[in-house]
Amino acid sequence: METFIKIDLDDIIKDNNKQLIIELGCGQKSKQGRITVDKVDLPGVDIVADLEDGLAFLPNNSIDEIHCRSVLEHIENFESLMAEIVRVLKKSGTAHIFVPHFSNPYYYSDYTHRRFFGLYTFYYFVNPKNQLSRKVPDFYTNTRIKILSQRLIFRSAFKIINPFKKLFGWYINLHTFLQQYYEENLCYMIPCHGIEVVFTPDEQKTD
Repeated sequence: METFIKIDLDDIIKDNNKQLIIELGCGQKSKQGRITVDKVDLPGVDIVADLEDGLAFLPNNSIDEIHCRSVLEHIENFESLMAEIVRVLKKSGTAHIFVPHFSNPYYYSDYTHRRFFGLYTFYYFVNPKNQLSRKVPDFYTNTRIKILSQRLIFRSAFKIINPFKKLFGWYINLHTFLQQYYEENLCYMIPCHGIEVVFTPDEQKTD
């Protein structure tokens, strides 16, 4: 798929006084102050591009923030896109990601979903010394991130249940031990809606 850039991206990147914020997979919703990227040429989309092909239209170490909500579950080349996100982020830049949790029953209804996400998924990109108590392999990829925060999000389509699920989520997110215990023992009793994770390139990132 050919990339179509509808804004003067080079001038925006060269403006050192402006914080560069990218929204990947924005769909029909665009937020002011963000450069929007989507595969479909919708109103408000600044760059029409297939994320499966990466972010070649962005230079190394150029972006302050990347926002990506309910998108990565649709990506086949997930590992490659993670590498691209780390590549384009400034060393102090942050990625703000939301993905559905594997226990979310609505996940299975969408035939465009390509992968699951759990508490440990993003830790496969983390140095073992910074991982949770249950360690996961770090040798599948050279892409390295440092997770700044990770929260399990609880909500329900049934409004009467929402207050309970939000209170439950508040408690579970008090400590990573509770998050790990929940996912191993309770997630199919009280399904989780999704995961919010914020990460930055770690100190080992190279240009």
